[in-house]
Amino acid sequence: MEKYSQFRDRGSGISPFIPSSTPSSTLSSLVHVALFLFRLPLFLSYSALFFLFLDNFPSFLIPQVLRKLLLWTFLGIPGIWWVDLQLDGVKRGSLSQQPSSRFPGNTNRSIIAAQFTSPIDALYLAAIFDPVFTVSFPGTRKVQRVSLLRAILLALSPPTLSPPPPQNLTTLRALVDQYPHRVIAVFPEMSTTNGKGILPFSPSLLSAPADAKIFPISIRYTPPDITTPIPGAYVSFLWKLLSRPTHLIRVRIAESVSNYSAAAPPSDDGPARGFDPRDRPGDEDVDGDPLAPDERALLDKVADDLARLARNKRVGLTLRDKAAFVSAWNKGKR
Repeated sequence: MEKYSQFRDRGSGISPFIPSSTPSSTLSSLVHVALFLFRLPLFLSYSALFFLFLDNFPSFLIPQVLRKLLLWTFLGIPGIWWVDLQLDGVKRGSLSQQPSSRFPGNTNRSIIAAQFTSPIDALYLAAIFDPVFTVSFPGTRKVQRVSLLRAILLALSPPTLSPPPPQNLTTLRALVDQYPHRVIAVFPEMSTTNGKGILPFSPSLLSAPADAKIFPISIRYTPPDITTPIPGAYVSFLWKLLSRPTHLIRVRIAESVSNYSAAAPPSDDGPARGFDPRDRPGDEDVDGDPLAPDERALLDKVADDLARLARNKRVGLTLRDKAAFVSAWNKGKR
């Protein structure tokens, strides 16, 4: 993979876009083929039934409990039976003793800032929290609300370098106000990685209200090969997902943070509460204004928490770097 060395992070040497692979023996390969052939028609049939019919039923016909049961059935078909869920700083076996405020919930105006590596991310979050999914974009605080199916397919889509028209966008504040009893899910990295690094964030979290709780959530997989850093790898993803007996999900939830910059009064001393962009030349413009120090601190805090929970590092590679990598990868395959 040395020909892709230009897509390694200079500081850490991490390559977040190269697909993960797991070696297997001849005997295990035969078992994988048998499992894949057995599960594939079942998985495709259930997917069609759920997304064409069940997912479109009104909530009074399919209550939340039944919907979560249907989603767990979805996860069970490819063998995702075990989830190792832990709260940051909490000893094993004491989750039940923690207050509800330590979890994203329907009663505390919660926003999830999740690591983005696989289509299973959205499916798992839907089965646990039933959130409102959003898509983030570079250079803007606004987001686009999407369905569960769109959130799943986003993990297999090329990186989007520019946002859609403004009429298709909204803010996290508006969504929290519109859905006060639902969790809002954000993927601030904007595109998937192989789970070995945290990409620079979209500023979308800065549109969250000050009274909302932002929960960084790391989702990791064992084996790690069901991550999808390469867009369009549908066949490869289905093979790795359906051919292995089981998959383990490790979920870590950090303590919540709040966007206190949203409560700060505006200042007339500069474009963003008195902040001179020349003081931090590395900070990008967002919606025409540079990031203020407290805004940058919020994004850094969430990114640092995700890197710590996932036991990896933040990288400086951007969506443009990923688009260039995908182009080079596809040319190499041809």
